Amino acid sequence: MKRILIVEDEMSIAELERDYLEINGFTSDIANAGDEGLQMALSNEYDLILLDVMLPVIDGFEVCKMIRKTNDVPIMLVTSRKEDIDKIRAFGLGADDYVVKPFSPNELIARVKAHLARYERLVAKHREPENTDIYIRGLHIDRSDRRVFVNNRETMFTTKEFDVLTFLATNPNQVFSKDHLFERIWGYDSMGEISTVTVHIRKIREKIEIDPSNPEYIETIWGAGYRFKA
Repeated sequence: MKRILIVEDEMSIAELERDYLEINGFTSDIANAGDEGLQMALSNEYDLILLDVMLPVIDGFEVCKMIRKTNDVPIMLVTSRKEDIDKIRAFGLGADDYVVKPFSPNELIARVKAHLARYERLVAKHREPENTDIYIRGLHIDRSDRRVFVNNRETMFTTKEFDVLTFLATNPNQVFSKDHLFERIWGYDSMGEISTVTVHIRKIREKIEIDPSNPEYIETIWGAGYRFKA
């Protein structure tokens, strides 16, 4: 049975989420503050985390950031904050989805199932033997262990950042639009936003490029998309 962590300070919303999750065959734990949720996330095994932004002690953005340092578990932010800047910040910190309150419980469950299924596919693929490491001008992508080295120094990547980089690197000199990358990495059934592609490209460049404003690896083709220069 899949186990989900709900980090939500409004008990009525937390209980609503828990009830719908249980109806659909999930088990769940509830934390009512950011520090409590962070401790539970780091000390227990969860299949997915539903995370509010406006939390006491530590806000959801910081909780997401701290979890992402060690864990690739799917994180869905569920919040009343609907400004684009908040969504962009969330995706930049490694969130997999952004759900604005008030939300449809059935839609929330559909999103939960979609992210769980996608994560399971990634884990299954990760377990398959893969001997095609990528070496390009000081960049080493270890596909089997999902690790990235820049000039022999390991750089930490989120799940989606690694998937975007690997997809582009295994298809060099081809131009891919934001729509194409979004469909390829996040999937047709994903309910996120196209803007997350831009955020992830920026974060990847910050990690692999000497000068992100003059990229050596991932080139922007204005009006068309992105291309990995091999």
